[in-house]
Amino acid sequence: MQTTPKTTGTFDSFDGTPIYYEVRGQGEPLVLVYGIACIINHWHHQIEYFANNYQVITFDLRGHQKSNPVINMDELTMDALSKDILGMLKHLGIKKAHFAGHSFGAPVILNTYAMNPDVFLSMTFINGFAKNPIKGMFGLDVVEPFFYFVKSQYEHQPLLWNSLWKMAVDNPMSMYLAALAGGFNLKVTHFKDIEVYMRGVARLNLQVFLKLFEELMRYDGETVLPTIEVPALVIAGEKDMVTPLRFQYHFKETIKHSEFVLVPYGSHCTQLDFPDYTDLKMEKFLQSVEKPSKTKK
Repeated sequence: MQTTPKTTGTFDSFDGTPIYYEVRGQGEPLVLVYGIACIINHWHHQIEYFANNYQVITFDLRGHQKSNPVINMDELTMDALSKDILGMLKHLGIKKAHFAGHSFGAPVILNTYAMNPDVFLSMTFINGFAKNPIKGMFGLDVVEPFFYFVKSQYEHQPLLWNSLWKMAVDNPMSMYLAALAGGFNLKVTHFKDIEVYMRGVARLNLQVFLKLFEELMRYDGETVLPTIEVPALVIAGEKDMVTPLRFQYHFKETIKHSEFVLVPYGSHCTQLDFPDYTDLKMEKFLQSVEKPSKTKK
Protein backbone atom coordinates (compact mmCIF):
# COMPACT_ATOMS: atom_id res chain seq x y z
CA MET A 1 0.00 0.00 0.00
CA GLN A 2 1.34 3.43 -0.93
CA THR A 3 1.99 5.61 2.10
CA THR A 4 1.34 9.34 2.02
CA PRO A 5 4.54 11.34 2.69
CA LYS A 6 4.59 13.01 6.08
CA THR A 7 6.44 15.73 7.89
CA THR A 8 7.03 15.38 11.61
CA GLY A 9 8.05 17.74 14.35
CA THR A 10 7.71 18.81 17.94
CA PHE A 11 7.06 22.12 19.61
CA ASP A 12 7.27 23.19 23.23
CA SER A 13 3.79 23.80 24.62
CA PHE A 14 2.87 26.50 27.15
CA ASP A 15 4.62 24.72 30.06
CA GLY A 16 7.58 23.42 28.08
CA THR A 17 6.17 19.93 27.46
CA PRO A 18 7.19 18.76 23.96
CA ILE A 19 4.23 17.89 21.72
CA TYR A 20 4.91 15.58 18.78
CA TYR A 21 2.89 15.96 15.57
CA GLU A 22 2.66 14.57 12.03
CA VAL A 23 1.34 16.36 8.95
CA ARG A 24 0.29 14.71 5.69
CA GLY A 25 -1.37 15.95 2.52
CA GLN A 26 -2.60 19.35 1.40
CA GLY A 27 -5.93 21.13 1.58
CA GLU A 28 -8.15 22.20 4.43
CA PRO A 29 -6.64 21.17 7.77
CA LEU A 30 -8.18 18.15 9.52
CA VAL A 31 -7.00 17.55 13.10
CA LEU A 32 -7.50 14.00 14.45
CA VAL A 33 -7.55 13.60 18.23
CA TYR A 34 -7.30 10.09 19.68
CA GLY A 35 -8.52 8.90 23.09
CA ILE A 36 -6.79 8.33 26.40
CA ALA A 37 -4.04 5.67 26.29
CA CYS A 38 -4.37 5.45 22.51
CA ILE A 39 -1.90 6.08 19.69
CA ILE A 40 -1.79 7.75 16.28
CA ASN A 41 -2.21 4.32 14.66
CA HIS A 42 -5.87 4.42 15.76
CA TRP A 43 -6.36 6.84 12.85
CA HIS A 44 -4.23 5.12 10.20
CA HIS A 45 -7.18 4.36 7.89
CA GLN A 46 -8.42 7.95 8.07
CA ILE A 47 -4.90 9.37 7.65
CA GLU A 48 -4.32 7.56 4.36
CA TYR A 49 -7.80 8.28 3.05
CA PHE A 50 -8.11 11.96 3.88
CA ALA A 51 -4.51 12.96 3.12
CA ASN A 52 -5.48 12.80 -0.56
CA ASN A 53 -7.61 15.94 -0.23
CA TYR A 54 -6.92 17.41 3.21
CA GLN A 55 -3.97 18.47 5.32
CA VAL A 56 -4.23 15.76 7.97
CA ILE A 57 -2.68 16.59 11.33
CA THR A 58 -2.17 13.98 14.04
CA PHE A 59 -0.31 14.33 17.31
CA ASP A 60 0.44 12.60 20.58
CA LEU A 61 -1.43 13.79 23.65
CA ARG A 62 0.87 15.05 26.39
CA GLY A 63 2.31 12.13 28.32
CA HIS A 64 1.63 9.76 25.42
CA GLN A 65 4.26 8.16 23.20
CA LYS A 66 6.53 10.90 21.78
CA SER A 67 4.97 13.84 23.68
CA ASN A 68 7.23 13.29 26.67
CA PRO A 69 8.39 14.12 29.24
CA VAL A 70 5.53 16.02 30.84
CA ILE A 71 7.28 18.97 32.50
CA ASN A 72 4.62 19.44 35.19
CA MET A 73 2.46 16.45 36.10
CA ASP A 74 -0.11 18.84 37.59
CA GLU A 75 -0.72 20.01 34.01
CA LEU A 76 -2.30 16.71 32.96
CA THR A 77 -5.64 18.45 32.60
CA MET A 78 -8.31 18.99 29.97
CA ASP A 79 -7.33 22.65 29.68
CA ALA A 80 -3.68 21.70 29.16
CA LEU A 81 -4.65 19.32 26.33
CA SER A 82 -6.66 22.09 24.68
CA LYS A 83 -3.79 24.55 25.05
CA ASP A 84 -1.52 21.98 23.38
CA ILE A 85 -3.86 21.79 20.38
CA LEU A 86 -4.19 25.56 20.06
CA GLY A 87 -0.43 25.93 20.45
CA MET A 88 0.14 23.34 17.73
CA LEU A 89 -2.17 25.18 15.31
CA LYS A 90 -0.33 28.42 16.02
CA HIS A 91 3.02 26.67 15.54
CA LEU A 92 1.85 25.33 12.17
CA GLY A 93 0.34 28.66 11.13
CA ILE A 94 -3.20 27.26 10.89
CA LYS A 95 -6.09 29.61 11.64
CA LYS A 96 -9.04 27.24 11.13
CA ALA A 97 -9.45 23.48 10.90
CA HIS A 98 -11.88 20.59 10.91
CA PHE A 99 -11.61 18.45 14.05
CA ALA A 100 -12.39 14.79 14.70
CA GLY A 101 -12.18 13.22 18.15
CA HIS A 102 -12.48 9.58 19.11
CA SER A 103 -13.60 8.54 22.62
CA PHE A 104 -11.76 10.84 25.10
CA GLY A 105 -10.79 12.92 22.06
CA ALA A 106 -14.42 14.10 21.89
CA PRO A 107 -14.42 16.00 25.21
CA VAL A 108 -10.94 17.29 24.36
CA ILE A 109 -12.22 19.00 21.21
CA LEU A 110 -15.34 20.15 23.09
CA ASN A 111 -13.13 21.84 25.66
CA THR A 112 -10.96 23.29 22.91
CA TYR A 113 -14.06 24.72 21.24
CA ALA A 114 -15.09 26.33 24.53
CA MET A 115 -11.61 27.84 24.78
CA ASN A 116 -11.43 29.13 21.19
CA PRO A 117 -14.41 28.43 18.88
CA ASP A 118 -12.96 30.59 16.10
CA VAL A 119 -10.47 27.91 15.04
CA PHE A 120 -13.22 25.37 14.22
CA LEU A 121 -14.67 24.65 10.78
CA SER A 122 -16.50 21.51 11.92
CA MET A 123 -16.48 18.74 14.53
CA THR A 124 -16.74 14.97 14.17
CA PHE A 125 -17.35 12.88 17.29
CA ILE A 126 -16.64 9.15 17.04
CA ASN A 127 -17.81 7.05 20.01
CA GLY A 128 -17.59 10.20 22.10
CA PHE A 129 -19.18 11.70 25.19
CA ALA A 130 -19.59 15.10 26.85
CA LYS A 131 -19.41 13.99 30.48
CA ASN A 132 -18.40 11.05 32.65
CA PRO A 133 -19.32 7.83 30.76
CA ILE A 134 -17.95 5.57 33.49
CA LYS A 135 -21.12 5.12 35.53
CA GLY A 136 -22.96 2.23 33.96
CA MET A 137 -20.07 1.32 31.64
CA PHE A 138 -20.46 -2.29 30.48
CA GLY A 139 -23.89 -2.14 32.15
CA LEU A 140 -22.23 -2.15 35.59
CA ASP A 141 -21.29 0.36 38.29
CA VAL A 142 -17.92 -1.13 39.18
CA VAL A 143 -15.44 0.76 36.97
CA GLU A 144 -15.28 3.95 39.03
CA PRO A 145 -14.80 2.21 42.44
CA PHE A 146 -12.15 -0.05 40.87
CA PHE A 147 -10.36 2.97 39.42
CA TYR A 148 -10.11 4.66 42.81
CA PHE A 149 -8.91 1.41 44.37
CA VAL A 150 -6.08 1.16 41.82
CA LYS A 151 -5.26 4.86 42.23
CA SER A 152 -4.95 4.54 46.01
CA GLN A 153 -2.79 1.42 45.68
CA TYR A 154 -0.57 3.11 43.09
CA GLU A 155 0.03 6.07 45.41
CA HIS A 156 1.36 3.67 48.06
CA GLN A 157 3.38 1.39 45.74
CA PRO A 158 4.00 3.12 42.37
CA LEU A 159 6.85 0.85 41.21
CA LEU A 160 4.85 -2.32 41.86
CA TRP A 161 1.75 -1.02 40.10
CA ASN A 162 3.72 0.26 37.11
CA SER A 163 5.10 -3.26 36.70
CA LEU A 164 1.66 -4.84 37.10
CA TRP A 165 0.27 -2.40 34.52
CA LYS A 166 2.86 -3.32 31.89
CA MET A 167 2.49 -7.04 32.60
CA ALA A 168 -1.29 -6.85 32.29
CA VAL A 169 -1.45 -4.96 29.00
CA ASP A 170 1.43 -6.98 27.50
CA ASN A 171 -0.49 -10.21 28.14
CA PRO A 172 -1.97 -11.56 24.86
CA MET A 173 -5.22 -12.24 26.70
CA SER A 174 -5.62 -8.49 27.20
CA MET A 175 -6.35 -8.12 23.49
CA TYR A 176 -9.26 -10.52 23.69
CA LEU A 177 -10.53 -8.98 26.92
CA ALA A 178 -10.42 -5.53 25.32
CA ALA A 179 -12.48 -6.85 22.43
CA LEU A 180 -14.98 -8.60 24.70
CA ALA A 181 -15.40 -5.36 26.64
CA GLY A 182 -16.57 -3.60 23.51
CA GLY A 183 -13.28 -1.94 22.64
CA PHE A 184 -12.93 -3.73 19.30
CA ASN A 185 -14.95 -5.96 17.02
CA LEU A 186 -12.64 -8.97 16.54
CA LYS A 187 -14.62 -10.13 13.51
CA VAL A 188 -13.64 -7.09 11.47
CA THR A 189 -10.78 -5.23 13.20
CA HIS A 190 -7.33 -6.35 12.12
CA PHE A 191 -5.59 -8.12 14.99
CA LYS A 192 -2.42 -6.18 14.17
CA ASP A 193 -4.20 -2.92 15.04
CA ILE A 194 -5.17 -4.30 18.46
CA GLU A 195 -1.63 -5.57 19.02
CA VAL A 196 -0.09 -2.18 18.14
CA TYR A 197 -2.59 -0.47 20.43
CA MET A 198 -1.79 -2.72 23.40
CA ARG A 199 1.94 -2.13 22.92
CA GLY A 200 1.26 1.59 23.03
CA VAL A 201 -0.75 1.25 26.23
CA ALA A 202 2.12 -0.70 27.82
CA ARG A 203 4.48 2.22 27.11
CA LEU A 204 2.18 4.72 28.82
CA ASN A 205 3.19 5.81 32.31
CA LEU A 206 0.50 4.60 34.73
CA GLN A 207 0.56 7.94 36.57
CA VAL A 208 -0.31 9.72 33.31
CA PHE A 209 -3.18 7.31 32.68
CA LEU A 210 -4.58 7.68 36.20
CA LYS A 211 -4.45 11.48 36.17
CA LEU A 212 -6.07 11.78 32.74
CA PHE A 213 -8.67 9.12 33.50
CA GLU A 214 -9.66 11.03 36.62
CA GLU A 215 -9.82 14.19 34.52
CA LEU A 216 -12.13 12.33 32.14
CA MET A 217 -14.48 11.45 35.00
CA ARG A 218 -14.53 15.03 36.28
CA TYR A 219 -15.13 16.73 32.94
CA ASP A 220 -18.61 17.97 32.10
CA GLY A 221 -19.06 19.59 28.70
CA GLU A 222 -22.86 19.73 28.84
CA THR A 223 -22.89 23.53 28.78
CA VAL A 224 -20.72 23.56 25.65
CA LEU A 225 -23.01 21.43 23.46
CA PRO A 226 -25.81 23.99 22.91
CA THR A 227 -23.24 26.71 22.14
CA ILE A 228 -21.74 24.88 19.15
CA GLU A 229 -22.34 26.86 15.98
CA VAL A 230 -20.28 24.81 13.51
CA PRO A 231 -21.56 21.67 11.74
CA ALA A 232 -21.09 18.46 13.72
CA LEU A 233 -21.11 14.78 12.78
CA VAL A 234 -21.82 12.14 15.43
CA ILE A 235 -20.69 8.58 14.64
CA ALA A 236 -21.76 5.81 17.03
CA GLY A 237 -21.04 2.10 17.18
CA GLU A 238 -24.11 -0.07 17.69
CA LYS A 239 -22.15 -2.52 19.90
CA ASP A 240 -20.13 0.06 21.84
CA MET A 241 -20.14 -1.06 25.48
CA VAL A 242 -17.55 1.52 26.56
CA THR A 243 -19.52 4.62 25.60
CA PRO A 244 -23.22 3.70 25.70
CA LEU A 245 -25.37 4.89 22.80
CA ARG A 246 -27.29 7.33 24.95
CA PHE A 247 -24.21 9.56 24.97
CA GLN A 248 -24.14 9.58 21.18
CA TYR A 249 -27.84 10.35 20.86
CA HIS A 250 -27.43 13.15 23.38
CA PHE A 251 -24.91 14.83 21.07
CA LYS A 252 -27.42 14.71 18.23
CA GLU A 253 -30.26 16.02 20.38
CA THR A 254 -28.26 18.89 21.89
CA ILE A 255 -25.99 20.19 19.10
CA LYS A 256 -27.93 22.42 16.73
CA HIS A 257 -26.25 21.65 13.40
CA SER A 258 -25.54 17.95 13.79
CA GLU A 259 -25.87 14.72 11.82
CA PHE A 260 -26.02 11.25 13.34
CA VAL A 261 -24.65 7.98 11.93
CA LEU A 262 -25.15 4.63 13.67
CA VAL A 263 -22.68 1.98 12.48
CA PRO A 264 -24.17 -1.54 12.71
CA TYR A 265 -21.91 -3.91 14.68
CA GLY A 266 -19.52 -1.04 15.38
CA SER A 267 -17.59 -1.30 18.65
CA HIS A 268 -15.90 1.48 20.62
CA CYS A 269 -13.37 1.82 17.78
CA THR A 270 -15.73 2.26 14.85
CA GLN A 271 -13.04 3.89 12.71
CA LEU A 272 -10.97 0.69 12.97
CA ASP A 273 -13.91 -1.75 12.70
CA PHE A 274 -15.45 -0.25 9.57
CA PRO A 275 -12.96 2.27 8.15
CA ASP A 276 -14.43 2.48 4.64
CA TYR A 277 -17.93 3.24 5.89
CA THR A 278 -16.61 5.70 8.48
CA ASP A 279 -14.41 7.47 5.94
CA LEU A 280 -17.22 7.83 3.40
CA LYS A 281 -19.59 9.28 6.01
CA MET A 282 -16.92 11.69 7.21
CA GLU A 283 -16.02 12.69 3.65
CA LYS A 284 -19.63 13.39 2.72
CA PHE A 285 -20.03 15.47 5.86
CA LEU A 286 -16.82 17.45 5.33
CA GLN A 287 -17.74 18.17 1.72
CA SER A 288 -21.09 19.55 2.88
CA VAL A 289 -19.49 22.07 5.24
CA GLU A 290 -19.61 25.57 3.83
CA LYS A 291 -16.13 26.60 2.81
CA PRO A 292 -14.74 29.87 4.19
CA SER A 293 -12.66 32.07 1.91
CA LYS A 294 -9.45 31.46 3.87
CA THR A 295 -8.66 28.64 6.29
CA LYS A 296 -4.92 28.76 6.68
CA LYS A 297 -1.93 31.02 6.71
